[in-house]
Parts: sequence; C-alpha cells; structure tokens
Amino acid sequence: MGMLVDGQWTDENEAKSKTDASGAFKRVDSSFRNWVTTDGAPGPSGDGGFVPERGRYHLYVAMNCPWAHRTLLMRNFKGLQDTISLDKTLPRRSDQGWFFDDAHVDTVLGKSALHEVYTKADNNCTSRVTVPVLWDRERETIVSNESAEIIRMMNDAFDAFSNGDRDLYPKNLRGEVDSWNDLIYRTVNNGVYRAGFSNSQDAYDAAVRDVFNTLDKLDAHLADNRYLCGDRFTEADVRLFPTMIRFDVAYFGAFKCNLRRLMDYENLWAYTREIYQMPGVADTVDLEIYKRGYYSKSPQRNPMGIVPLGPDIDPSVPHGRG
Repeated sequence: MGMLVDGQWTDENEAKSKTDASGAFKRVDSSFRNWVTTDGAPGPSGDGGFVPERGRYHLYVAMNCPWAHRTLLMRNFKGLQDTISLDKTLPRRSDQGWFFDDAHVDTVLGKSALHEVYTKADNNCTSRVTVPVLWDRERETIVSNESAEIIRMMNDAFDAFSNGDRDLYPKNLRGEVDSWNDLIYRTVNNGVYRAGFSNSQDAYDAAVRDVFNTLDKLDAHLADNRYLCGDRFTEADVRLFPTMIRFDVAYFGAFKCNLRRLMDYENLWAYTREIYQMPGVADTVDLEIYKRGYYSKSPQRNPMGIVPLGPDIDPSVPHGRG
C-alpha cells in the first residue's frame, strides 16, 4: 500500500516490514506520540505544549479501521463532537494510501491524501500512514497517530469540554482496565490481524488459538459481569467493541478466524449488541463498509476482490442484559 520514506510517498510494500522470519505478523509502532494534557506539560512521550482547547484539534479517521473506531467511540461517549472536529477519508486505500475525494474532504488542510498531512507535520517523515490522526491546528502538526493514547487523552484531558463527569479510566479500576487492555490487544484486537496477515501455518494456528481462547474467556466472564470491569463501563469495553462488531462480517471469513462466529457466543454477542445500542454508538458503525473494506482486492487474501453477500447480522436485536 506504500509508505513515506524521507518525506516522499513510495510504493514500498509496508507489509514486508510487518512479518518476522517465522511468518508471524508484527505491528509497527506509531510514529507520532505527543499528548494533550490539562496543563500542556509533556505526557508520557513526546513534546509538551498541547493544551485542551475547543476547536483546536481535529481528528482524521477511516470508517472501516477498528483503531480509528476507538476514537470515534470515545469522542461520542465524552461528548466532544463540538470540541474535536472530524474528517473521514474514503473507507479504502488506493496507491496513495488513505485518500480524500469530493464526498470525503480534508476540511482543515485541503489535502488529497493523508500522507500529505503527515508531511505537513514533518516534511522528512519516514512512516506508515495510518488512521486515526489527531491534528493540532495551532501548531500545524500531528499530536498523535496512536489510537490507544488518543482515547486516553480524550478521556482525561478534555473534561472541561465533555458532557459530564463520565470517566472511562477510573483510578480505582486502572489496574483491571490495563490488564484487560493488554490481553485483548495481544490476542483479539491485534490477534485477528496476526491470523489474517500470517505467512506461515504455524503463525496462523497460534494466532487463531489465541483469538478463540480469549473469546471463550470473555464469554464466560460476561455470563456474570455486565461489562469487563463488572458493572462499570470502561475504556476496556471501548477497545474491545470495534473488533467484536467487525468479527462476523470481516474477521471470520477474510482473516480465517472461523472456529466460531461471534453470534455463537451467547454472552459476548449480547454484550456487543448492548454497546451498539448505547447512545452515539450506532452512528460509528457501518457493517457494509467493513465488509467491502476487508474483502477488497488483495493479492494475499482476496485476489479477485469478490465481496460476500452475507452474513446477515442485526446488532439492533434486543440484547436482554437488563
């Protein structure tokens, strides 16, 4: 799909850098790691000087990307739609990577492709070009392209602009949230990609086993718990949901994670439907876009570009969880 090298867009295949000698998929770290903090002090990484202000920050996403989906969810849960503006690229990539058109416009910089936003921030940038991107209008730079850190900023730094005191990373549950986040990232969020992008049978087998061992654990846990951390909806649920809502339409078939469907898990499927039916969530979901995106033409996974008609999924069916 291409990447930036010394500020120039190249057709170098980014996937080559994402599998190791055993054929296992390895996710590359994000390249911009600054933080918005309440007082503008430096965060855990990067530079300081990024204070929360209404209208200063802008979010770039693609609707089919699960990592970007996290940020859409957190933005809505925290009521930051009027504080952090939003643009969507097309929900597919071209030979220019993520790109814009007349229906998907870059309203801040007027760029035609997202890699031009990256080089606006750093004209010598060498990086994969990924979504989400949190852009700072004032300093004309990228704050972060790391989804886990963007959602943490939205939760912690923008309380003055949020729609209440909803804290999705409460101090008394941080250890538990972090533990779930670690397990779910390794074996589910990234686990499906480890399966889908494996270049060897052993790597694929290991990834799929990890995915379903964790789904089994989650289903058993949710038999007695409303959410991952008991009765409290947290960041851990935000990070799990994008993978779950895509599972049957994308990962089951396109990534060969096909031991069981999400719909075969009574508790996990009901939990996913409950989150989908929360205010502000359905607007962030488009199952048809997911299907077209994951089944787009790919030499490795779908050389003919044939998109399946099914499955028939309705997350609006009553969840029955109280």
